[in-house]
This record gives sequence, C-alpha cells and structure tokens, in this order.
Amino acid sequence: MQWAILSGIEGNLAAYEAVLQDIRRQRSPVTDLYIVGDVVGLQGNNEAVIDRLRSPRTGELEPQVCIGWWEEQCFSLHGLSGLPDAPELMAQFGGDGVKHLWESVSRKSVGWLRSLHFGFHELDCLLIHGSTVSYADELTPETPAIQLCDRLIRADANTLFCGRSGLTFECWVTPRKLRSTVTTLDGKQEPQEQGKTPRRVVGVGSVGRTQGQATYARYNPGNDDVTFSTVTYG
Repeated sequence: MQWAILSGIEGNLAAYEAVLQDIRRQRSPVTDLYIVGDVVGLQGNNEAVIDRLRSPRTGELEPQVCIGWWEEQCFSLHGLSGLPDAPELMAQFGGDGVKHLWESVSRKSVGWLRSLHFGFHELDCLLIHGSTVSYADELTPETPAIQLCDRLIRADANTLFCGRSGLTFECWVTPRKLRSTVTTLDGKQEPQEQGKTPRRVVGVGSVGRTQGQATYARYNPGNDDVTFSTVTYG
C-alpha cells in the first residue's frame, strides 16, 4: 500500500498530468490518490482540472479530493459561506484575482466543489488542507512546536498531512508531559494524558503553484515512511 498526497494544483493541468505520470512510474505502486485542496486557483484552466478530476481515465486511480483555501474563496464569491465577497481573496490578489476566479469556475463546478470533504481520517492519519482549526491554518517548519502539537491533538492523529503552505516538510513533535482538560457545563472533567508517542506534521508540497516544478508526497502506511518528489515539466 502506498498513498500519493497532493495539494495546490491551482488550475495547472500540465503540472497535474506531470505528477500523474510520475506516480505511474513508481516501482512501488500507488494504491490511493489524495488531493488536499486548492485544485482551483489562478495558475491555468480551472474547468479543465475539475473535469479531469471528475473523470479519471481507464486504469487511473479515483482521486479523493478535499476542500482548500481556493475552494473556500469560490464559496465566498458565490454566497455559500459566512464571508461574502471573498475578502481574503481581495486582500491577497486584488480585484483582478477576484474577477479571474469568478469567471474561471462555473456555478456547476462550484456545486461539485461544495460536495467535497473537509478532510480525510485514514488509519492514524489526518489528511487536510490547513488543520481542523481552519482551512487557512498555514503550518510550516517554523510553526512553534506547541502549536503543531495542539493541531495534532485536535486532529486525533499521529500524522497530519497538510498542504496550505505549499512546502514539503516533515516535523516531528514528541510531547514529554502533556495533559488536556475539558470543561463542560458540569465543570472540569478529569485531565487526560496525551501520551509520549512522537507525532508529526507533514507538508505535502504544491503541484501547480510554481510553473515548471511540481512537488508532492508519498506515504507507505506499512513502514510509516514519507517520501517527497519533485517533478519538472514543460
């Protein structure tokens, strides 16, 4: 068993095709394909990417896709979220970015994006775009260890795969003495020991953000190994 975990296609179909070709070349066959958000963006043809994801070719894996930052911007533009008019998108990419995203993703495609999961809990892993805190939660190697630990505990996972940063990284966290307390209407509950098992956050890279170079991650649940790949194309 081996998983391929992607993020950040951002409308870049050529990059996605290059990664699929690299996946097919692996000696150890990839059995599961996950895409943790940002399938649309400003890097190419969003409709073509969505069509490709929805209709894999004969013999190809069915991609399991969850929602990312760019999908949330689509929902905001179409009045399907608590933040209308995509203020995050406007702040980062201005009016031109808003116009491009609005015109490049059809209402029908937004409906399909809306049907996607927020993340995937598989074995002792969580695969998600940001974290359980937010789709916009950007975890990096510079994120404080206590914050990474918090995200892992919230995720109830030993490995958290995320794609928001677009970086490839593997950060281990070993809680030495960590206890959590839950407060309910009946008062505080007994503290729970979180254990000392090492946990990690893995950044899975970005397929389409950098033109000509795609990065993604592979994971072998049998031996717990993570491998990063860089694919050049074009």
